[in-house]
Amino acid sequence: MDKGKLKRISSCIWEIPQEGTMRVPGYIFANNDLLTEMDDKVMQQLTNVASLPGIVKGAMAMPDAHWGYGFPIGGVAAFDPDQGGVISVGGVGYDISCGVRCHRLGLKRQRLLPKLDELMDELFRSIPAGVGSTGKIKLSASKLDDVLRNGALWAIDKGYGTKDELEYIEERGRIKDADPSKVSKLAKDRQKKQIGTLGSGNHYLEVQYVEKIYDKECASAFGLEEDDVVVSIHCGSRALGHQIGTDYLQILGAAAKKYAIPIRERELVCAPIKSPEGSDYMKAVACGINCALANRQVLGHLARLAVQRVIPSAEFELIYDVSHNTCKVEKHEVGGKMRKLFVHRKGATRAFGPGHRELPKKYKHVGQPIFIGGTMGTCSYILAGTESGEELAWGSACHGAGRSMSRRAALKRWKGKGVINALRKQGIILKAASLRGAAEEAPDAYKDVRKVVEVTHEAGLAKKVALLKPLAVIKG
Repeated sequence: MDKGKLKRISSCIWEIPQEGTMRVPGYIFANNDLLTEMDDKVMQQLTNVASLPGIVKGAMAMPDAHWGYGFPIGGVAAFDPDQGGVISVGGVGYDISCGVRCHRLGLKRQRLLPKLDELMDELFRSIPAGVGSTGKIKLSASKLDDVLRNGALWAIDKGYGTKDELEYIEERGRIKDADPSKVSKLAKDRQKKQIGTLGSGNHYLEVQYVEKIYDKECASAFGLEEDDVVVSIHCGSRALGHQIGTDYLQILGAAAKKYAIPIRERELVCAPIKSPEGSDYMKAVACGINCALANRQVLGHLARLAVQRVIPSAEFELIYDVSHNTCKVEKHEVGGKMRKLFVHRKGATRAFGPGHRELPKKYKHVGQPIFIGGTMGTCSYILAGTESGEELAWGSACHGAGRSMSRRAALKRWKGKGVINALRKQGIILKAASLRGAAEEAPDAYKDVRKVVEVTHEAGLAKKVALLKPLAVIKG
């Protein structure tokens, strides 16, 4: 990226000065190394987002940002409905409410290792994964509508988990204002057999252990110590979310022309939040969020049963479940006053700080848990939200390592068997639904998650709590 066009605010914050059609500046959270690695398209896309009506304070890119559809992946922007603010498919993404939930097992690593191969065989049998994967849950149209309205609450009512888990799920497992009538029949038909499935791409189930604790107070609140074993699950709304994005790309494209919204590129099609089209899309997004929360809840319960079949004494308690592809209605302070904003986080994780009203009582004094996936050959992190992060970026943080190489390029460089064998030599078991998927997700196809997290921590977006190392992974 050409740094000559940027103004350096601090060691980890860069400003794209407001000019031309920009209504606000752009901000990139990165150090010199990460900024150099970012493609110029990130700056261009932030400039385009900063030109949208009703945007507040700035268009922002997290440290793992890279080129995306409309918004950069890792893009954050908030819009005021009372100032003509808009809602955009490009600001949510196609995998609506893709996110991570993490469970502690109440086991130390050494106790697990003798059972690890057996456990991964059982998890691989229990967790449907791969392109177009389907599970045992088959839903009629009316039953799927129940999922879209009620999210994780639906799953728990059906026996997939317990009600005490709802306290540790974003939005307590269910976002309001979801209206299944705003979701197409095609989207629903594609989803009928996909609840309780992992899918493909960068989705995973990973067995990890805590190698290092950075913040003992936060780690204690999250119930973690060094060498503890956890299971993290990363997935979203599957086919339903993708089809919602596809459908509303056309609808909001027509709306952008209807309302004469100035957009700098076609991929930023949007509609006023207060328009019928904008309202319909928001209700459909809420359905996608509930679908993802239900999906992860089912997957968490399936993983719990698999773990306890192999290790009956394992606890499998949910630490938290949080999304990173959403548009949410939130109240934030702007100019000393609280305002209702529509916050787009596309490849960025909600990261509320201590004292926030949305947090469980158990975490209120330390901030919200955040799970940052690295690569299956390196490490992942648990962070906690901060008050400064709320001031800087609407309570948002990075979501992962971020790709440094396209899937096509990865396929040219690596073979699936080679990736599996290389990980096995490191002591990491990889169970992959396809060799192609294993090659596409080769560890070196991603940025260095350690750099991403260090910048997130140094900038004050969130703070480091624990370093996780992988023991075994399931990939689609």
